[in-house]
Amino acid sequence: MQKRMGEAVARVARKVNDTVENKTDSLDLANCKLMTFPIGIYKAMRSVTEGIHCISLANNELKSITNRFVTTFNQLRELNLAGNYLHRLPEEITSLLHLRAINLSRNRFRRFPEPLAAVTALETIDLEENEIREVPTEKLASMASLRSLNLRANPVGPEVRLLVRPLVPFDLLLSPEEPLPKA
Repeated sequence: MQKRMGEAVARVARKVNDTVENKTDSLDLANCKLMTFPIGIYKAMRSVTEGIHCISLANNELKSITNRFVTTFNQLRELNLAGNYLHRLPEEITSLLHLRAINLSRNRFRRFPEPLAAVTALETIDLEENEIREVPTEKLASMASLRSLNLRANPVGPEVRLLVRPLVPFDLLLSPEEPLPKA
């Protein structure tokens, strides 16, 4: 067990070091079994955080994203948080003025994360395979940059399907409706 944890820590450290040494614009910490974003990374990446435009934390065990994460990596254009245990986002996500794509698929959202509606540059929101029932259609309709919203495999009600279609100027991806049982 400890050996596996040590290997996981070493893998994260290698990936962070590669990003810092090569001054790349992305950090890939997917599949690292992270339960939280390691605090040590903030210090290790201090010199390059402004240049980080893409972060993947997909397929970890994250239950939350902190305000510090959002304010530290404030130049993000893409954020992949798919396959975690997230159920909400911090209000500070609205400060990500350059964020164009966010992947929150396969998480635990029960409601649409409303702070996203205030991120004006967002073009793509992926919320596939969550537990979302209601969607703030008016707020989404006012998002000028939004091009695609994926809500497949969510239990959105039929009223959402009716409300959304005429209102939104973007591609809305929903699962096919279940046929009504015959009486």
